[in-house]
Amino acid sequence: MSDAVRTAKRTRGFGRSLAEIAAALLVVMLAKGALAEPFYVPSGSMEPTLLIGDALLASKYPYGYSAASLPVNVALPATGRVFGALPKRGDVVVFRWPGDTAQVWVKRVVGLPGDHVQMREGRLWINGQPVGLRADGTGQAEDNDGHSRPAARYIETLPGGRTHPLFKLRQYGFLDNTPDVTVPAGHLFVMGDNRDDSADSRVPVANGGVGLLPVENLVGRVDAIVGSWDLGVRTRPVWTWLSGLRIGRSFTAVH
Repeated sequence: MSDAVRTAKRTRGFGRSLAEIAAALLVVMLAKGALAEPFYVPSGSMEPTLLIGDALLASKYPYGYSAASLPVNVALPATGRVFGALPKRGDVVVFRWPGDTAQVWVKRVVGLPGDHVQMREGRLWINGQPVGLRADGTGQAEDNDGHSRPAARYIETLPGGRTHPLFKLRQYGFLDNTPDVTVPAGHLFVMGDNRDDSADSRVPVANGGVGLLPVENLVGRVDAIVGSWDLGVRTRPVWTWLSGLRIGRSFTAVH
């Protein structure tokens, strides 16, 4: 076999390998864009439901698709959603922050288009009625440095019957009393479960919050925690870091 033939075969083989790698990458990107995508929780705004260090899996198909669904941040004209559907009250959603769409945030949907949403003395009111709220003992709210502080724990019941836990860090929080807001068409009212440590729809985008979230910015619905690592172990010796794995939270559903 001549050297030229060997070179041609090597070139074809290299080309096939590149094509296979490109095809595999394309399949991964399509799956991330159309089915589900992993995300990481960097803050305690959704405690106790989600902890700092949780790795989430967000399903993209429940709400349809928009530019926000792409696995990379791409500035495209607003075109609405294909196969679009509104979330249900109580859904935990991942979305692109209106202040900088390169940032992906996670909150809980509490208000749908047309709803009146207000906080009165630390209690959520929807359409002129207080939502169900009952005390559920105490918990520990963690910060980014791995420190924790006690928090009052409650169970909230939204219209429709869906329940979830929440934390209150103080009796009189800065966002415990807010104006009555009517959620406009094409928008959602979202809140963190850690009610005194969440810049959400109670806070305008200009002040670092979410404001009223455009449906266009939805990425997907959080369905499961696929893994979790306690970031507090970063201050300990490296050989102890594996102890930070929260095995019990792996592959658990998010409600």
